[in-house]
Amino acid sequence: MNQLEQLKKMTTIVVDTGDIEAVKKYKPTDATTNPSLIFSAVEKPEYKPLIEDAYQYSKSHAKTPEKQMSVFMDKLFVNVGCEILKSIPGRVSTEVDARLSFDVEGSIKKGQSLIALYEEMGIDRNRILIKLASTWEGGLAAKELEKMGIHCNMTLMFSLAQAIHCAKANATLISPFVGRILDWYKKSTGVSSYAPTEDPGVQSVTEIYHYYKKYGYKTQIMGASFRNKEEILELAGCDLLTISPQYLGELEASDAPVLRKLDVAKSKAMNIPEINIDEKTYRWLLNNEAMATEKLSEGIRNFAKDAGKLEDLLRKMYNLN
Repeated sequence: MNQLEQLKKMTTIVVDTGDIEAVKKYKPTDATTNPSLIFSAVEKPEYKPLIEDAYQYSKSHAKTPEKQMSVFMDKLFVNVGCEILKSIPGRVSTEVDARLSFDVEGSIKKGQSLIALYEEMGIDRNRILIKLASTWEGGLAAKELEKMGIHCNMTLMFSLAQAIHCAKANATLISPFVGRILDWYKKSTGVSSYAPTEDPGVQSVTEIYHYYKKYGYKTQIMGASFRNKEEILELAGCDLLTISPQYLGELEASDAPVLRKLDVAKSKAMNIPEINIDEKTYRWLLNNEAMATEKLSEGIRNFAKDAGKLEDLLRKMYNLN
């Protein structure tokens, strides 16, 4: 078996792309999307019918230009999600606008509207994960959405404090960003590379995994945002890993053995102190982690920027004011 086949035996593999053809090629269980991935994909010809359908839908379901663009974006994300679901047995993650990252009510309403659009298309809500930023407010929104049977994937995750808050909110899934943590440490320390076991991103996800399994949280952990194949292999055994087509290809091209690195039984046997997270503790712990504070803020800004770029592209395509 190649490394991808071996990895699939111990970890659920998710493809991290908005590219429908890549999903068909690598046959993952689940798939994730975000504004950045969709922006990079929408100029491909196979997306034209999905965009046109979203535009026509927005024309008939919105009365103001501002509302039309909001519906246009939501419907496009859902159309891409529906297309991806045709090629996978599991779930697709669809992102709430990053500009709502500190808006509890706005995030809840957006999550509800995205699920309503999927259900209009005949898709069961259990096949959808609503992606929310792992802010304090994002966790509160996830708690309410989960009560409604709307499952959440907490993104832009960089610290144990965020992870505990999201688990307490009963979020279905968290997506700690391995590669972005590595980026920060390389830049801040001047170290050009880390051994896989010493990679700060790998260590962060490993810490979260051990904590969750020690205390029996049901929230699943999906390592994300990888910078090399070795980071992925170092997290073999994690609940899920979301991997870009580039690294899926590298794993598929190698027959080297893959060893399980994360194991629930080992985590349960560890001596790990429990941390009680309330709002002031969450904010204090996050504030004390420069990497997590900076990468969370940067990630929200960049996702918001890419959402704006996608809106501008759609306006240009349809001469919208």
